[in-house]
Amino acid sequence: MKVKGSLLIMVFALTPVLCAQSAPSQPHGPGHSQMRSERQQQMMEIHKEDMAAMKADVDKMKASLAQMKANLLTIRERNEMDRWRNNIDMWDAMIDHMDRMQKRIESMGPSMTGPGMGAPAAAPGGKKPE
Repeated sequence: MKVKGSLLIMVFALTPVLCAQSAPSQPHGPGHSQMRSERQQQMMEIHKEDMAAMKADVDKMKASLAQMKANLLTIRERNEMDRWRNNIDMWDAMIDHMDRMQKRIESMGPSMTGPGMGAPAAAPGGKKPE
């Protein structure tokens, strides 16, 4: 009787495991394609918003830099003028860098915002992005 009872318990315990192994897995159900499409659309919208915000920031920085350059003409003291020139040079380099990065990201499209969004477009000049 003990063997029969143990065998019965084992059958009930192993049945779910065996069923799970034999059941076909369907990782991509019928709604998966639609969910992926919606996710891609969301990522494209986020990319557009981020690019618009970055462009606005770069434009503000360019305007501030132009104001700094105009103020440079009013400075008479040599040391102060040197400090302003160094500051302007640094911001000029930074804004140029941000401008290049913005253009590179725009050329790549929404592929920069997440995995599986497609291959990035080639960088200008046929060079790989760094």
